[in-house]
Amino acid sequence: MTDLTDDGAQGRQPSAFDLVGGEARVRELVDRFYDLMDLEPEFAGLRALHPASLEGSRDKLFWFLCGWLGGPDHYVERFGHPRLRARHLPFAIASSERDQWVRCMAWAMEDVGLPQALRERLVGSFFDTADWMRNRPG
Repeated sequence: MTDLTDDGAQGRQPSAFDLVGGEARVRELVDRFYDLMDLEPEFAGLRALHPASLEGSRDKLFWFLCGWLGGPDHYVERFGHPRLRARHLPFAIASSERDQWVRCMAWAMEDVGLPQALRERLVGSFFDTADWMRNRPG
């Protein structure tokens, strides 16, 4: 995810975390993602997998994404290795839930104004991760 631009001043390419805009923008993205999940009927199946209050989910996704994008490892510091697949096994995740998650995140990235090239790159990575989470046929 680091080949989109070059940070010549430091001689390194910025991480996806840098390209997104740091913690404030990751928080904005996560909040928009969960707002859309709560508001849009097309995400009802995905919303049903979450608790009534999304506050804990918001924080965990924010902490996770910061590290996943190449920023601070807030999630690891709090909980250790993410073990994503193991943590999601109790939830029925098939292609429909995967697709809703990716669509919701794509919409959120567009709404918060991430550049198209970055959105396209992230959608591919998000899809790969969400696809790996599937634990039910269909």
